[in-house]
Amino acid sequence: MSAPRVVLGVAGASGAALGLSVGRQLSQLGAEIDLIASRAAERTLAGECGAEAFETLRSMATRSHAIDDIGASIASGSVVTSGMIVAPCSMRSLAAIAMGLDDNLLTRAAGVQLKERRRLILITREAPLTLAHLRNMVAATELGAIILPPVPAFYLKPQSVAEIVDQIAARAIDLLGISAPVAKHWINTDGGH
Repeated sequence: MSAPRVVLGVAGASGAALGLSVGRQLSQLGAEIDLIASRAAERTLAGECGAEAFETLRSMATRSHAIDDIGASIASGSVVTSGMIVAPCSMRSLAAIAMGLDDNLLTRAAGVQLKERRRLILITREAPLTLAHLRNMVAATELGAIILPPVPAFYLKPQSVAEIVDQIAARAIDLLGISAPVAKHWINTDGGH
């Protein structure tokens, strides 16, 4: 069986560590990664994760595509992938995806996942949310996307921000269904159901 091929989009929202964690965990699973990062994402990665963060992310990718390369292979539905994760997903990218505005490779690749009925997981990053954000989340969901806000699993009693980030990234990967579950799961310790 061939390795799953996953598109990883990284938009410019805060939470750049989510993209790094998704990339690292996909690499550990042996997945082929097609990386698309916006220019704002490159800047956010440097600001939040260090000057070398974008190169670290690129080193995990099987293929790295420029944001304006709308002729890249993943812009076509004929190129089979196991789905796409946008980590983090900015409200600008969410709006473009929800409205079918395929104006760069990230939003085009997301649109391809939707039209081909493949999994598209959007780790949407903003707080608080405006009505426009909420409507765009509803529209994207109606199109088939899965909205996964980066909400900590407090019941796991995380000891660090890195644990929180890794759990959210693992949940996104689990939603693709490409491997056995990688996220930690809740265990009821009080004997109830």
